[in-house]
Amino acid sequence: MHKGSCLCGAVSFEVKGELQAPDACHCSQCRKQSGHFWASTDVPTGALTLTGEDNVTWFQASERVRRGFCKTCGSFLFWDPIFHPRIAIAMGAFDQPTDTHLHTHIYVADKGDYYEIADGLPQSAQ
Repeated sequence: MHKGSCLCGAVSFEVKGELQAPDACHCSQCRKQSGHFWASTDVPTGALTLTGEDNVTWFQASERVRRGFCKTCGSFLFWDPIFHPRIAIAMGAFDQPTDTHLHTHIYVADKGDYYEIADGLPQSAQ
């Protein structure tokens, strides 16, 4: 069981089972919403228990994806592909230990020009 929350605690969650190794997304949407790249792990929707769901505001980022954040403190918590059985959760929102490590960088073709990726992990243009 892994637990986490937003900055103010109005939204909290539990995930049953082990967490998949997270990825770091460098797309412009994730960078604009998070302030840098966004690290998240995908979990089965059925493994997620959400408390304070009425404090989550959803932003329809595209036809296929919505992004969830706390309407009180603004913490960006979820990336939800609509009609998909999995949801991505921000790694920074989890309580430690997470028992996992970053495994790849995605959308690096869209990364910011102000940093380099030098950790030796695999990189995908998309």
